[in-house]
Amino acid sequence: MSTQLARRNDGFPSLFNDFLLRPFDNWFDPAFSLRLSDTPLVNISERKNDYLVTMAAPGLKKEDFKIDVEGNMLSISSEKEEDKEKSDEKFSRREYSYSSFCRSFTLPEEVLKDKIDASYKDGVLQITMPKKEEAKKAAITKKIMVK
Repeated sequence: MSTQLARRNDGFPSLFNDFLLRPFDNWFDPAFSLRLSDTPLVNISERKNDYLVTMAAPGLKKEDFKIDVEGNMLSISSEKEEDKEKSDEKFSRREYSYSSFCRSFTLPEEVLKDKIDASYKDGVLQITMPKKEEAKKAAITKKIMVK
């Protein structure tokens, strides 16, 4: 004789397990630690004349970024080290931190690679990638009325 547990499918048990129980079980799971990494998130949007890559990266300086285009690959990376030392009459405390990330994206063929531009302001990195003229013309839309 087998015993089966009845489960409700209203989402509550799953929600409960995901937010309350799973994190404690996954502290040492590599897949879970990747989700908690410091890799900045990126938004990519296509506009009429260009593509815009926006990356939220607060706490960095514009000098901390390294942006490269090699072939049809755009790579954005950063490496930051801090070494703080505080001395008192009785104590000496030294703190060290290191953070880095690298994100790579395949560029569309219509991007003018030599005209890519980047700016960093208020914790947001913006990379503008202009399109070739042929791509701009192909992107023109025309509404056609049904008769």
